[in-house]
Amino acid sequence: MARYIGPSTKIARKFGEPIFGTDKDFEKRNYPPGQHGLASKRKKKSEYGVQLKEKQKVKYTYGLLEKQFRNLYEKASRMKGQKGENLIILLESRLDNLVYRLGIAPTRAAARQLVTHCHITLNGEVCNIPSVIVKPGDVIAVRERSKSLEVIAASVASAAKYSWLDFDAKTLTGKYLNVPVREEVPETINEQLIVELYSK
Repeated sequence: MARYIGPSTKIARKFGEPIFGTDKDFEKRNYPPGQHGLASKRKKKSEYGVQLKEKQKVKYTYGLLEKQFRNLYEKASRMKGQKGENLIILLESRLDNLVYRLGIAPTRAAARQLVTHCHITLNGEVCNIPSVIVKPGDVIAVRERSKSLEVIAASVASAAKYSWLDFDAKTLTGKYLNVPVREEVPETINEQLIVELYSK
């Protein structure tokens, strides 16, 4: 399974926001990477450049590569409703993202690892595919023998809560109640730019 394994702070600095979560290095140097940093010669970006940057930001935020992202966009295009909102819903419905949202893992990368290492169950069955699209009503839980993992305990203790998810910290079991409304998703994403980019 392909994934980005390069320096995360460098990517966060490129987009000007901590897209991978809390990052002390980003806070120290929250300017673009490279030799010239803020003194970059090319200040103004083209319309295409702005759209491309937004798409790249979303890809890195959710941990997808180009082909996966394109396939997800095409799936969103076939759904009823607005393409951009459908895309966000599909991204939010991925198993690795929901493991992260439930607070079982501190980052999406850590959530992906927990899933691939068979620590997570979906509706009572072990699932090791991070890209599985979870449906409302499905139950996500930590496997019985994995409940003692320190990384899970530490993450659950500082987890944020979301209205579309229900989580029991004692049993480490969560339920995907409903598809989130676009306004509820906390990420700063302009999905319309992505739709415009792929519509060319």
